[in-house]
Amino acid sequence: MIKKAVRKLTAFFYSSNVTDRLILQPFMNPKTQSQFQNLGKSATLAINEHSAALDRDGKDIIRFGFGQSPFPVPEVVVNTLKNFAYRKEYISVEGLPELRAAVANYYTDTLVTDCDASQVFIGPGSKELMFLLQMILDGETIIPTPSWVSYPPQAAMLKRNVIYIQTSADSNWLLSADQLDAKLNHSSSATKLLILNYPGNPSGTTYQKSDLIALAEIARKHEVLILSDEIYGRLNHDGSHQSIAKFYPEGTIISSSLSKWCGAGGWRLGHFLFPKEMTQLMQSMAAAASETFSCVSAPVQYAAVRAYQTDEPINDYLFHVRSVLETVGNYCAKKLNDSGIITMRPEGGFYLFPDFSEYREFLSTKGVSDSESLCRKLLEETGVALLPGSAFFRKPAELTARLAYVTFDGEKALGHSRNNSSDILSIDDLSPVCNRVVEGISRIIDWIHS
Repeated sequence: MIKKAVRKLTAFFYSSNVTDRLILQPFMNPKTQSQFQNLGKSATLAINEHSAALDRDGKDIIRFGFGQSPFPVPEVVVNTLKNFAYRKEYISVEGLPELRAAVANYYTDTLVTDCDASQVFIGPGSKELMFLLQMILDGETIIPTPSWVSYPPQAAMLKRNVIYIQTSADSNWLLSADQLDAKLNHSSSATKLLILNYPGNPSGTTYQKSDLIALAEIARKHEVLILSDEIYGRLNHDGSHQSIAKFYPEGTIISSSLSKWCGAGGWRLGHFLFPKEMTQLMQSMAAAASETFSCVSAPVQYAAVRAYQTDEPINDYLFHVRSVLETVGNYCAKKLNDSGIITMRPEGGFYLFPDFSEYREFLSTKGVSDSESLCRKLLEETGVALLPGSAFFRKPAELTARLAYVTFDGEKALGHSRNNSSDILSIDDLSPVCNRVVEGISRIIDWIHS
């Protein structure tokens, strides 16, 4: 039964919908069609929808494919949303003044520099703001890979040239200053936008202070604009996240949202923090936003003011969320590494990017020759859903995949962490809440050793 369901998933996920394309073709502008015909639904959303469909069909699927926070939104934030549910008015395009001030205060504390509300722009999720930014800017987009699945498709829709820089497991899947310098030395574009994401999706690894300083020096040398996607910053497992904006404030836009650290992906609220030198760029963003989404939901903005208060309820929530994620992530990485599947220890977020290349010869006997066939065969034979490395813009023949270790009840896991009497949380302390994660890792290891 699993094999039949997997064939349905594979047909959707790895192929184009020819019928839909033929129906739409007569009505689409040829130029527009060329931009969109090779774009499918976002890989992460597609795997989530079809894993859910397999679940509904009664299949025993362990869903490591979709990266959504398993934790509830903090109770104090939910209560604030309830209290402001009656607010129905349009709000300034740039965002609720109180919220912009709260975000600015947060960055004043974390960046140890003065930020003010005029630098903050609120949007319906950071993804929409990223799209508008790429739409407004000339030039090319530079993306280290493995990369989040939506950066390049956004650029493709806008006909922007994308320059990929391939990182490796040897560098923890992180971009080096030397790599960036070498690539920029061969760039002829006047405007260059570098997108950095850390802690990274899909790798879970992050930059150290020395790395950020070195990257900032190269960016300044080449006059590069950096979009620093720090959506997992507050989920740095030891709470030590630093922004490259500390070292390159005049050229860095910080992006984040409530989706990951606050567990509120469906609330759709993100923000940009612009340098004071980029007022005109922010005004252009506001003009574009005024003709598209107008403003973010008023009740959600009022609730977000509460989310950005760094007081005891929020700090306690983040402490236990980080503790759970660190415990689960380290367990998964160690088990996979011990089995010969190369996996970097996660430093933030809730992802791993295992590399199965040590088993290439064995996998070839199963008909596995690339990351897509790897994930297809793994799902077919074990019921474990991963996303192929090619979805994150790695070379297809590379045997990498993304594993999102969030297949557990976050609310119960928080309860176990809060009730834990020792200083160190172990995977046994989270049993049976995280048993599906443990089982999924065991299935992968048993399969690769079969």
